Amino acid sequence: MNLSSHDPVLVIGAGIMGAGIAQVAAQSGHPVFLFDVREGAAAQARATLARTLDGLAAKGKLAPEAAQAAIGRIAEVASLAEAASARIAVEAIVENLEAKRALFRELEGLMADDAILATNTSSISVTAIANGLKRPGRLVGMHFFNPVPLMKLVEVVSGLQSDPAVAGAVFDLARAWGKVPVHAKSTPGFIVNRIARPYYAETLALLQEQAATPEVLDACLKAAGFRMGPCELMDLIGHDTNFAVTQSVYEANFFDKRYVPSGVQREMVSGGLLGRKAGRGFYRYPEGVPALPVAVHDAPTTAGEVTVHGEGPLADALEAAAAQALAPQGWGPARERASGWTGLTVDGAALALTDGRTAAERAAALGRPDLAVFDLVLAPAPHRGLALAFALAPQASAGWAAQAPAWLAALGFAPLPVADAPGLVVARTIAMLVNEAADAVLQGVCTPEGADAAMKLGVNYPAGPFEWLAGWSPGGVIAVLEALDATYRGERYRVSPWLRRHVWAPAGAPR
Repeated sequence: MNLSSHDPVLVIGAGIMGAGIAQVAAQSGHPVFLFDVREGAAAQARATLARTLDGLAAKGKLAPEAAQAAIGRIAEVASLAEAASARIAVEAIVENLEAKRALFRELEGLMADDAILATNTSSISVTAIANGLKRPGRLVGMHFFNPVPLMKLVEVVSGLQSDPAVAGAVFDLARAWGKVPVHAKSTPGFIVNRIARPYYAETLALLQEQAATPEVLDACLKAAGFRMGPCELMDLIGHDTNFAVTQSVYEANFFDKRYVPSGVQREMVSGGLLGRKAGRGFYRYPEGVPALPVAVHDAPTTAGEVTVHGEGPLADALEAAAAQALAPQGWGPARERASGWTGLTVDGAALALTDGRTAAERAAALGRPDLAVFDLVLAPAPHRGLALAFALAPQASAGWAAQAPAWLAALGFAPLPVADAPGLVVARTIAMLVNEAADAVLQGVCTPEGADAAMKLGVNYPAGPFEWLAGWSPGGVIAVLEALDATYRGERYRVSPWLRRHVWAPAGAPR
């Protein structure tokens, strides 16, 4: 089953998503029928698209003749019957199961038996939408991301009765439209909305226990490569929308505690603190995220012994940074590669890369009361000023409480103190994102490659979950998850069986 660039496309729904789909199809050469039940909406959307395409031409991003040709291919229709010749129908109407079912039943009676029916739903089961159709096999999900012309990802979602040939045709069509399609199984949240939940949930959990401020949490995760921190991203999405999606995934997964909504966010929604659109969420708008005050740390006091511990790129980078910091004193650090942990010791005190356990637990285990743990560093080599969360053991001396951040600053970081929570900020967030992706693969929702592509293209993550895993290790992720579970108990931090089956440690992985 193939669709050519000359096959007519019917787009139902002339809102932001539907208009974007119509634009992409028309620019790819398809005649497009645009329909909306609201009188005048299709004509208004076409007029807006004409201005958009003319604007692209004026900026030199599109040839003027191509812009004119594309808008010439879009025709608004007053009834679905006028578009019965379309080879594929893509709906982008209200997120309501019964409305979608009714629409597709009507389309089934109008269009050819081999025409493809596609739904742009972001959250409703494709299997449920197809229920009641005479030919449910020809319905598949074609989930675009907003703004459609710019966002590359398309989730091609198969329900239980979707014909693989139909899914394959939609996959090829999306690719022909310049998109990057990924196959997904119809489960709550599909790929992106499911795997992304921990990015918000772990920050909300840390806020619940007052471990850090929104500014600090956002700074830590932006330092890890995310374009927006979770708090400012939730403000942008709208807390009502984000909370509703979380609640939907939670309910659809039979109230699995892994997806439990946050009381912090519920309170914000109840109070009308919805984010940018309300003028206030975690931050006030239009001001947005306030800058963190720049902390100035004195150089570390003269030490008698400095040893860098561990193997791998981070330990190597710490050794180089420590050597630079000690150069004015005319000597360099020692190196202990077989310690079993990454960090450094300074005259008996320790700075240790988090393994998920709290600083209090690590201090007790190592027999070093003067201990601080620091967060996961995703950059292969830390660049100067990289925001980094750290926590002190409660039994640490006042001297080490001052020297720990001084040493982190000397090593090139911008140290940000947080409460002694397990997994700190970045480590627990990345571990949970990896764990959720592993479960999605285990359940056949997607492939590892599909998960990586979906998260990078759908929500602009700096890397995919399995790319993070390759640079860390299943064992390292499991250690963080088990430390979280030991602290909080319950189902939330249970380890995916997929990870337990893939416990391997590539050479050079951080310990």
